[in-house]
Amino acid sequence: MRVQRWIGIVLVAGLIGACEGGDVVAPADRSAANAVAAGGVADWRESTGAGARHFTPLAEIGPDNVGELEVAWTHHSGDFFDGSGASGMTAHQVTPLVIGDTLYYCTPFMRVFALDAETGRERWVFDPGLQAKKGQGPYPLTCRGVSYWEDPEARVGAACRARIYLGTKDSELIALDARTGTPCEGFGAGGRVALREGVGRAESWEYYPTSPGLVIGDVIVIGALVADNVRVDVPAGVVRAFDLRTGALRWAWDPVPPDFEAVPDPETGRVYAQGTPNVWSIPSGDAGRGLVFVPTGNPSPDLFGGLRDGMDYYGSSTVALDAATGRVRWHFQTVHHDVWDYDVPSPPALFEIAGVGGGRPGIAQSTKTGMVFLLDRETGAPLYPVEERPVATDGVPGERLSPTQPFATHPPPLHSYELTPQQAFGFTPFDRRACARAIARYRYDGNPFTPPSVGGSIVYPHTSGGMNWGGVAIDSQRALLIVNQVHVPMVSQLVPREQAEALDPADTVYPNEFYPMRGTPWAARRFPLFSPLGAPCNRPPWGSLTAVDLRSGRIVWQVPLGDTRRLAALPFALDIGVPAFGGGLATASGLYFIAASLDETFRAFDSETGRVVWEADLPYSGTAVPMSYRARPGGRQFVVIAAGANPLGRMGDALVAFALPGQRSRD
Repeated sequence: MRVQRWIGIVLVAGLIGACEGGDVVAPADRSAANAVAAGGVADWRESTGAGARHFTPLAEIGPDNVGELEVAWTHHSGDFFDGSGASGMTAHQVTPLVIGDTLYYCTPFMRVFALDAETGRERWVFDPGLQAKKGQGPYPLTCRGVSYWEDPEARVGAACRARIYLGTKDSELIALDARTGTPCEGFGAGGRVALREGVGRAESWEYYPTSPGLVIGDVIVIGALVADNVRVDVPAGVVRAFDLRTGALRWAWDPVPPDFEAVPDPETGRVYAQGTPNVWSIPSGDAGRGLVFVPTGNPSPDLFGGLRDGMDYYGSSTVALDAATGRVRWHFQTVHHDVWDYDVPSPPALFEIAGVGGGRPGIAQSTKTGMVFLLDRETGAPLYPVEERPVATDGVPGERLSPTQPFATHPPPLHSYELTPQQAFGFTPFDRRACARAIARYRYDGNPFTPPSVGGSIVYPHTSGGMNWGGVAIDSQRALLIVNQVHVPMVSQLVPREQAEALDPADTVYPNEFYPMRGTPWAARRFPLFSPLGAPCNRPPWGSLTAVDLRSGRIVWQVPLGDTRRLAALPFALDIGVPAFGGGLATASGLYFIAASLDETFRAFDSETGRVVWEADLPYSGTAVPMSYRARPGGRQFVVIAAGANPLGRMGDALVAFALPGQRSRD
């Protein structure tokens, strides 16, 4: 297999102290943590874990016994495409929920399964009857998770007292009885709420949710994917909150500038502006403070902003919304006037750690540029200095670029921006020389904000990251933030409209991309900066893990993630790090679990040293985020990963649970 093929696979997937060193927690929370440590039940009620930290307080599995882990059970849904036919693509990126003794997860076909969390046996399955399934649009089918809510006002045993919420490619929000999988009749129409009302005309593949909504208070907050670089007037990026019982619209946040005057469409009554930044990734929330945190994309189209007319105001930002009203409480912009597709891809992670930001309640926002911004949770102000550094503004005619961009200093950027012809990589001298010529051929200013150009400009990090939707894991006990990254350059090239009209997009084959950007003077090409042998032109690692000490801001360790096993026709494995999507799970015992890479391997790292302490083969690549739970008092700790790979690879449908044999415990 050419290296280009396995690199291409992962790039398309980018289409997640009251006590010393710990979180400042309330006494009730501390009691719950103590109960977990004593062998109590440990649910996983949000796909990203509590506070979007991807952390479990369970410690049964630790560095001294992780080598004994074994497969406890595997579930196959059957929901995946084999890659044949037009757009026959799936990406199994789900992180399940566990409540009590039941595990819930969704498949790329948006079916929902309820399993016995101890054995993996099916309890029920719900099929939404997906209409927009195959052969429609450029994106793989995916469902990253479902949401859960219990109605405190309903009597015990009542239908839909506990509910599972699912967003689908048919642009519906569905509420299910968590006990039976039956749609909740009192929610919307027959358990379904239509999400396209007021967003503007759209093909089935141009607008739909791929990430779970946030349950906070008595509402569920949800955004949607909006197709990139198609046209100026794409569907609205509105974020909406729906009543958890009835499905009634409670509020809508239209990400337009504060002085924008909405003009309702006389025929449809639509009030949401088209082409605004959307929220395709996973929101997080602080119920105590009544705040919803949403990571935004950029206005349409992504790669030319000369016609945006102020719509950048909330673009590529972390925005805090009032959970009761949807009003903006604060916002922080990670990229000004983003024309690189550096939208904020990951859930804002909550923390409150002694010695970090003065002990203030904070948020860690990871970005595609390889920067992590630590922000005050209540005000949005940076907890540490963020420098506005000068960048080039000589873009194409009609463009208006920002003269400065924000750079994090604590921690500093975790992704290197160095890329010169002298640093070119190649498996052979011929390969290396070809890469050196390619790097010299295209414009690159030594930072992520090199203006797009007609001749072609290098985008580094890649538009899939740096960091992506898998997000960070925060171990508050150790004040560690751990995150995986991709390190692959690409080229972005603007094409004058008159030339673009003569091109046939069908002639462009992935990983080369063509975008029409209708309504602007430009179309766009994008392609990875690969050598003739198909390897990235930058030096490895092409995938990495980084651990940051949140108190000092210093990198504690940085290691390659993944090797060339099963990826290239080589007689040996190269531990050089390969592109990886998904994310990781930190544990109280000092482990970090991650699959993510394309080598079909699930690994555990020592959180403090970055040393691999365990690995196991998976049936497919685990490009998802793992989670952990204990389903019954005194039971085993399970670690679960979805293994289903990505388009162009070996797509599959496995959900794999690992546990220690018998009842061995560290607790």
